[in-house]
Amino acid sequence: MRPADLASRKQAGLPITMLTAWDALSGALVAEAGADAVLVGDSLAMTVLGHATTLPVTLEEMLHHTRATARGLASSCGPGQMPLLICDLPFLSYQCNPDDAVAAAGRVLKETPAAAVKLEGAEPETLTLIDRLVRSGIPVMGHIGLIPQSVHRLGYRRQGNDEVSRERLRRQGLALQAAGCFALVLEHVPADLGALLQQELDLPVIGIGAGEGCDGQVRVTADLLGLTSRQPPFSPPLLQGRALGVAALQGWIASQRHPAQATAPAPATKPVAPSAPHC
Repeated sequence: MRPADLASRKQAGLPITMLTAWDALSGALVAEAGADAVLVGDSLAMTVLGHATTLPVTLEEMLHHTRATARGLASSCGPGQMPLLICDLPFLSYQCNPDDAVAAAGRVLKETPAAAVKLEGAEPETLTLIDRLVRSGIPVMGHIGLIPQSVHRLGYRRQGNDEVSRERLRRQGLALQAAGCFALVLEHVPADLGALLQQELDLPVIGIGAGEGCDGQVRVTADLLGLTSRQPPFSPPLLQGRALGVAALQGWIASQRHPAQATAPAPATKPVAPSAPHC
């Protein structure tokens, strides 16, 4: 899968599926599941590295996790079947200096098998940078709405709740398209705004908490599998993976401490229906 293939899917009316991954194990899982695109998101700062926000993760860590994820994809995909691999540019890797930003994005393509980068926002400086990256041969995915790298300014609240902010997001989408983005992540906005942007933009709009009217959906895999202690309201778990894993490990530990009392393992639990949002 290449960046341009996402636009082809939009033109054909085919939904786009994107999942996050952070190492070889999660990469193999999402590849076997059949995702069209795999994002090594800076959300790994929280889901994997234990930080409270995405801000602390470094470029070196993103490169490390992208290489590991790529090995997982390669272990599960045949020739020509690899999903599109995208790497987030972390906080302060592209905001401070345009030359450093190009170097950071270039390292992603030079030092990992990723074919594109994703960055957040649509401020004038960001748009200028995106134009330069694209002209340098680096495919860029945009990201507007709730942008986690601006958590201290925006929080984790839904965006686009009034006419002024709706129009700002609409203009940002058009500007990112004009700057050369091949696709756009739209996070935590009203569903009708997601549908509007999907209709107005030629590039694929991939939603997360933006309604079903987008061209595709992206989710944090750890949230869907119920591995995180809390999930956002727009991404309820598909199964209680954390609880299942803890129970299985507790059973093994008990069997080692009290072999005579060990019982046969219970049958594999079927995935449960999505639960109601709980945060």
